[in-house]
Amino acid sequence: MSYAPFIKEIGRGPKGSKPLTIDQAEALFGDMLDGRVPDLELGAIILSMRIKAESPDELLGFQRALDARTTHVRVPAGPRVVVLPTYNGARRQANLMPLLALLLAREGVPVLIQGRHDFDSRVSPFELLAALDIHPAANIADAEAQLADSHLACLPLEILAPGLAPLLALRPRLGVRNSGHTLAKLLDPAPGHSVRVASMTHPEYLERIHQHLVATGGVSMLLRGTEGEAFANPRRRPRLEVFVNGSAQVAFPAEEGGAPPVEGRADDPEVTANAALIRAMLSGEVAIPQPILDQVGALRELSRVPRQQRGSESGTGKR
Repeated sequence: MSYAPFIKEIGRGPKGSKPLTIDQAEALFGDMLDGRVPDLELGAIILSMRIKAESPDELLGFQRALDARTTHVRVPAGPRVVVLPTYNGARRQANLMPLLALLLAREGVPVLIQGRHDFDSRVSPFELLAALDIHPAANIADAEAQLADSHLACLPLEILAPGLAPLLALRPRLGVRNSGHTLAKLLDPAPGHSVRVASMTHPEYLERIHQHLVATGGVSMLLRGTEGEAFANPRRRPRLEVFVNGSAQVAFPAEEGGAPPVEGRADDPEVTANAALIRAMLSGEVAIPQPILDQVGALRELSRVPRQQRGSESGTGKR
């Protein structure tokens, strides 16, 4: 396939470029995921899309391509599985994503953590998870057994969507994120049986993903992430927006004011200190921040939304 026609449409800058159709976007992103696009053209596509930004139709096409190449995970009977993406890690604040996962699992809500880490300048979320005795599953069957036994599993992106990992790995090489980073946070390994938690940082992406989650249906939560991670900022609760089959509503509005450090509570992203803080919160020695409790409550309610029958799942996916 020649990629020049695609680049010609999207590569003319923010004013001269034109969006791809859904079908064009699906075909293009499918080839990107399958490793068919040569390096020169791939770099041109990534940078053009970075400058132009994805249109709603392009996001829909990209999502279709990813869904068709995502390995499915079977969810045990009961609540929907909460899918927590982790890609950013911690920089200044403690990472409380594992706390969110452990609180939900303690209430019997299955949680699947999925992601990868490419930042040398941030503390790896996988090192933090390991310090809390949460280790990536070796394969899909292992993750499914962990979800059934302990309600908590972790899977690397390479297992769930092998073609997406190389796109994310280009960030250190090119210096900028690409469309793959957005799609990674929308990955759905259990369509019809999941609650996706989508965390974005920039306001324009919050608006864009809001439209996308309405258009694609399913059950999900959207929030401004804490340093990019999918947990509510303990210093000031962000807006927690929930989506059920194309209908959106605000579960909790954003708190007003700034986000200063919480007096009397250490906020250290270093792995040992971060893990100790989470353990102290789980044991009751340190109070769990109210924004985290609000997020747990909203996700618990979403997990109770009736699940779809296997035959009505969207996308083809893989096993």
